Amino acid sequence: MSFVPLGPRLAADGTVVAAPMTRRVMNLADLLHGTARRLPDRPALVWRETTWTWRDMAGRVNAAAAALAARGIGKGDRVVCQSRNGNAMFEAMFAVWTVGAVWVPTNFRNTPQEVAYIAKASRVKAMICESIFADHAAAVTEANPDLQLTVSIGIAGFAALDWEALVAEGRSASASVASAAMDYDDPCWFFFTSGTTGRPKAAVLTHGQMGFVVTNHLADLVPGTSDQDASLVVAPLSHGAGIHQLTQVARGARTVLLSTERLDCEEAFRLIAEHRVTNMFTVPTILTMLASHEAADRHDHSSLRYVIYAGSPMYRADQQMALQKLGKCIVQYFGLGEVTGNITVFPTREHDVDDTVQGRIGTCGYPRTAMDVRIFDDKGAELAPFETGEICVAGPAVFAGYFDNPEANAKSFRDGFFRTGDLGHKDKDGYVYITGRASDMYISGGSNVYPREIEEVILTHPAVAEVAVLGVPDRRWGEAGVAVLVARPGATVAEGDILKHLDGKLSRYKMPRQVFVWDELPKSGYGKVPKKLIREML
Repeated sequence: MSFVPLGPRLAADGTVVAAPMTRRVMNLADLLHGTARRLPDRPALVWRETTWTWRDMAGRVNAAAAALAARGIGKGDRVVCQSRNGNAMFEAMFAVWTVGAVWVPTNFRNTPQEVAYIAKASRVKAMICESIFADHAAAVTEANPDLQLTVSIGIAGFAALDWEALVAEGRSASASVASAAMDYDDPCWFFFTSGTTGRPKAAVLTHGQMGFVVTNHLADLVPGTSDQDASLVVAPLSHGAGIHQLTQVARGARTVLLSTERLDCEEAFRLIAEHRVTNMFTVPTILTMLASHEAADRHDHSSLRYVIYAGSPMYRADQQMALQKLGKCIVQYFGLGEVTGNITVFPTREHDVDDTVQGRIGTCGYPRTAMDVRIFDDKGAELAPFETGEICVAGPAVFAGYFDNPEANAKSFRDGFFRTGDLGHKDKDGYVYITGRASDMYISGGSNVYPREIEEVILTHPAVAEVAVLGVPDRRWGEAGVAVLVARPGATVAEGDILKHLDGKLSRYKMPRQVFVWDELPKSGYGKVPKKLIREML
């Protein structure tokens, strides 16, 4: 994808074409710098034994930005970051934006080869890499001969200098860097897709788009957030959790990090009680782990107002368990990296343990503020309520397109709508229900089968903790369903138990032909269950 400058242009005959109006927007870094001016002494970030105020954090970010600028990093340059959660990673994001560069974070669980591919595809100019990832740094350096600067987090031999030295360099120079001027379409973040169906693609997020996303998150997900709030981070800041933390920075709420990259439920609940945490971003697997952990019964978590879950649908049984343990504080949203989470919301007030009260079982909510969500068939015709088709979305939260990938852009947009690849329908009131991924659907005996529906029924069996259903080749039916499940701790379950449980609850053509019980399902770095991996293991 290319970016067209907003200045004067020349027509084919050489005459000047009037330039469109410049759409100047706030540099996202000013979310931090503005909060630091308003609330300099309020806590901004808590990690392990250290608390940084907004003044502390802004000072470090300004110093790092000055040093990056002095070393030639500027507007439009891409900076890849391979790191676990920590203060340096959080600061680096704002320093990169301050100089006008583009943030390219990776999931710290990615392999060296995967990070090297991301860096090469982004044509990065600099790398920020935690010291423990020496192999990643080597792979990126080898694949990117134009790489000009490597900064380590923690002292490492592969880097020109470490993050603390970079900050000190900027401070010693007494340099000051004003936030780079930004227009609406200037890129700020290359948000890489998970790549479970092929090579990861860089979704280009822009300063103007992300300004809307932050506003929308504050309006639809965490209304009323202020500097009196605190947010606990239990997922990598490289993706959804990082987007969520921007809303906290915008309102001056403190961010609290777990001490390590591993989810420690005991520590999480201790921090919730200690800091009176009011909100956090999770995925369904993490929320289920937290709610089912015995630490939930020993720590005060009454401060929680918004426990957000996204990334994949949550089974109804797990929803009910989370509501019983944590109270009426869970919020669901449906969104992809390409729309930065802004497709639907199912707020706290509409969640309930009682099915008769919640009413819309299985919904992911209604369209987010200012977002147009529609269901289209394969030919692009809009479908009526309760008719299943592809969920498509338009609005100011939709990304600018995939970087340097015109083929993917052509496939992903139709008539101005982004095609999510998710199948579903709306009810008569506009609530959206996800049936599954278009790639998950299989055809058995000429009938479309949507695995999500089968998974929901299997999950009602008391011995089942997790399940994935997928279609496999079948000589008689074309394709047939296979269920792979994990039993709850202490429980046992067999194929016959599941088939008996499903009898009478599903049409015969939807019944899985085989059931496998595994110790665990494979997970991606973001807690999702990639069916591609299950298929390969089968």
